[in-house]
Amino acid sequence: MGIGGIIIWIVFGLVVGVLARLLMPGRQPMGMLMTIGLGVAGSFLGGWLGQQLHGEQFDGTQPAGWLGSIIGACLLLLAFGWWQKRNP
Repeated sequence: MGIGGIIIWIVFGLVVGVLARLLMPGRQPMGMLMTIGLGVAGSFLGGWLGQQLHGEQFDGTQPAGWLGSIIGACLLLLAFGWWQKRNP
């Protein structure tokens, strides 16, 4: 993967992370780097879940890939909020 691929993953992670944070209620205290990491990790989680449920792999160019990435990021935000409440 070249520098172009890395930049695409960063932008994709930022967009997915921002959308997930907008969809989830409550305050999520994280900066831009954490939002990018949330989007990228959500993409991996959403892709894995989609593969487990549907049996085929999606990529980020398909609407299902975007939707799965956003759902994965929302699930990670739920887990992050739960973890924050348990560990003040």
